[in-house]
Formats: sequence, C-alpha cells, structure tokens
Amino acid sequence: MTAQPSPSHPHAGSRSPSRSPGTFDHRMTVFSTDEAFVADALAFLAEGLAAPDEPPPTAILAPDRLDLLRDALGAQARHVALVPHTDWYTGSAANAVARAAGHLAGHAGPGGRAHLLMEPVWNGRAGRSPRESAEWIRYEALANLLFASAATTAMCVYDTRTAGSVLVEAARRAHPGTGVYEDPLRIAAELDAVPLPPVPSGAQWLAEPAPEAVRAWAAGCGLGAADAEVFATAVTEAATLGRVTGVLLWGEAPGCVCELSLAERVDDPLVGFVPPAAAEPAPGQGLWYARQVCAYVDVRDASGGGTALRLQYA
Repeated sequence: MTAQPSPSHPHAGSRSPSRSPGTFDHRMTVFSTDEAFVADALAFLAEGLAAPDEPPPTAILAPDRLDLLRDALGAQARHVALVPHTDWYTGSAANAVARAAGHLAGHAGPGGRAHLLMEPVWNGRAGRSPRESAEWIRYEALANLLFASAATTAMCVYDTRTAGSVLVEAARRAHPGTGVYEDPLRIAAELDAVPLPPVPSGAQWLAEPAPEAVRAWAAGCGLGAADAEVFATAVTEAATLGRVTGVLLWGEAPGCVCELSLAERVDDPLVGFVPPAAAEPAPGQGLWYARQVCAYVDVRDASGGGTALRLQYA
C-alpha cells in the first residue's frame, strides 16, 4: 500500500496526501535500491511516530529489509514494532485480511489509527504463480473497501528486484494516488473474468454437500482426518450462501477441489472477505470460514444462470 511518487522524487512514498478524517490511507512505495527503500521507510515511520493517538508504527518486512531498517533507525528502533513478513503473511490473501483486521482491533488507536509498513512475500507464496499473485492484487484492491472506514495509514513496499514490473504495475492500479488507480470492483471483475480450469470429466457428483460424504471423499483422496474434516466444514459453510443444486468433487491431496452449483446469482464481490466479530475461523461464519481455510475460493457466474462456487483446499 503506497503513496504517489512525486515527479521530483520517484521514490517519495511517505508524504501523506490530504484525506478525510477516519478514512483508510493506502499507499505504495516503489524502489530498486536499498538506499531508496530506507529513505522512504524512515520518512513513513517518522510520520507514524509523530502521529497523535497512535501506537508505535509497525514494519512488516522481509528479514533482510528489517535488518537495514534496524540499522538505519538506530536507537529509535525500540519505538517501532519490527515483524518478519513470513510471520505475518502465513497463508492466503484472505488470511491477510483477518490478520490486518485482528491487529487493528487489538492494537490500533481510536478509529483504527495506526501506521503499517507492509511487504507481502513476493519472493515466496504471493509470487509463486500468476494465480497466487492475482489473489494478492485482489487483496490490495479490496482492502480499499474493507478498511475504508479505518483511520489507518498503510504503505505497501514494492521492490522491483523482487516483485517485477508486471506485478508493480498491477499493484499501482490498486493504490489511490498513483495516477492509474482503478475502482476495486473493476479490478475484482477483471480477475474473475479469467477462466478457471475446466471441471475434469472424472469429477464425482453429489446431490447435496452432506459433510460426511465430502469428508469421506476427501479422506479417500489422501487428506488426513483433520484436514478432511476442515475441508468438509468449509464446503458446508460455503453452502450456506445459497440453494445448492449440485456438488462436484475432484483432485488429490492436498489440492482437493469442490464446486458447488447455487441456484441464485451472488453479486457481492466482498462476500466472505468482511471479517466477522470473531476473526478467528470457526464454523458458523459461512464463506469467511471457507476463505480462511482454503487456498482459493472463486465465486463465478454460472453459464446457465446461478453461481459456481469453487473451493480449492491447497
């Protein structure tokens, strides 16, 4: 999440744009050298340290970047929470929504006031495939809606040596103030327009998502008992979204897949992303639970009407 670089300083991602009180300030900083990163990071953290009614700023970064920052901060490092990004981003992009919501609920100042310097693991899970990267860009875009009412200032870190130019340009569209910002719903619709892999001919069909049937199928495909239970629960929770007219199951552990056919259209692009009162995944949270425990959850319009809801466990 980053600020608009100025023409005179292409890495100036720390200057705060004007905004209404209580609104999410979502920035990004783009750089290709360690020196440029340190300059922007220090300016951003200094802004956070000077902000009234806020906790100490938090930097969620790659371990080697934390070392650079710690050295540059010197004695001030004790006033900044330094978190390895592999400890923060431990799962899917949907998990990152829960982590951010939980952090703000437990640590932010009034109205969600906090400064967060954030770097997804672009050289790890977030960048391991075009599909995975697309889900993180979705997260970047939808964050503008999910956290719109929070007085949080977040700056996302993009190192062109790690993220690459294609990913950086996609991320610019998800950050206000970059000059190419797009409506988050438009970005989500574009991502949903990319076809999913076709359902294989050998997929098993069920009339309804009975938990015991899904659990038995998953166990037969190689999932352990605990994972089979979680997967079956995710399917059952996802099924609460609408009237199910059919269930298809395919794949092998850990990549078990279930596609639910729903009779009605689901038009809410934020469905399953809005954190419930209890952010920890638990039965009874519907599609939020499914998104938290599955690697991918896709909600697509079905060709004959209704909705195709696809869950992939890993």
